[in-house]
Amino acid sequence: MGIIDVAGLRKYFRVRRGAFSKQVWLRAVDGVDFSVEEGSVFSLVGESGCGKSTVARLIIRLIQPTEGRISFRGKDIGALKGESLREFRKRVQIIFQDPFASLNPRMSVCDAVSEPLKIHSIVKKAELKDKVVSLLESVGLQADMMHRYPHEFSGGQRQRICIARALAVSPEVIVADEPLSALDVSIQAQVLNILQELKDRSHLSFVFISHDLRVVQYFSDTIGVMYLGRIVEYAMAEDLFSNPLHPYTSILFSSAPKIRPDGQPKRILKGDVPSPIDVPEGCPFHPRCPQRFDPCDRVAPRLERPASMSNGEALVSCHLWNPC
Repeated sequence: MGIIDVAGLRKYFRVRRGAFSKQVWLRAVDGVDFSVEEGSVFSLVGESGCGKSTVARLIIRLIQPTEGRISFRGKDIGALKGESLREFRKRVQIIFQDPFASLNPRMSVCDAVSEPLKIHSIVKKAELKDKVVSLLESVGLQADMMHRYPHEFSGGQRQRICIARALAVSPEVIVADEPLSALDVSIQAQVLNILQELKDRSHLSFVFISHDLRVVQYFSDTIGVMYLGRIVEYAMAEDLFSNPLHPYTSILFSSAPKIRPDGQPKRILKGDVPSPIDVPEGCPFHPRCPQRFDPCDRVAPRLERPASMSNGEALVSCHLWNPC
């Protein structure tokens, strides 16, 4: 049992194809299982629209699941109410993708960072400013910035403010939903180093969501690869990057920008991602898979340990490894 355990998680949304058509189900998350060990980083990767951000919002209970269970330290978060829910929200915080949209433009930095301190009555009023200064300094910002407003900062500085606000309540888990994607590459490295230092110093656990494979490889302990609302491969970061098992993972890694001195050809995913309204029968990746064969379009593979591997923690959802 980890600090966060997710089992059979599903989230379906009712949508209409057109103005006068009937409502249909959009399967944003369609049966996801994973655990986050205490003090570790679990990352979710995949193409845009595969359900990563929906998982993030489900974990912090911004939205309710259609089916499944999310547990924090063994307790079902769906059953939390009142003071127990308030305590959960204190222990699990989120950093969103867009730091400007995450901050109230009418609130100064001091007000934004001190708000959770006031809500949870963490420090006395006389100690509030000193605590805000300490939080800002922990993310590399100066004390004299506390009376300025979000529009006066760069994107990287705004994201640091969001991190300081998340840290204000001393969380045990931080859900980071694409926290670097809106930043320049040089600023990404600075913010990532801050997250790494915080993890090491405070023993924080992370659910880290990103499409940048370089960042994921550097920061992660375990990784789940998502496709069309499902995890198709789950492994330790080192094992996943050295030996990807699922064809989707292999092509995803191959298509990432990098220097290729050996002249190795770049592999590109062909075709479009199917709609989560019309998920293909069988393996959801089979219409785009270069290695598909007979059962792929009929039987959905289960996420399980490859039959040919007796040890290791890798799980893969593919008929190549687990013949039906």
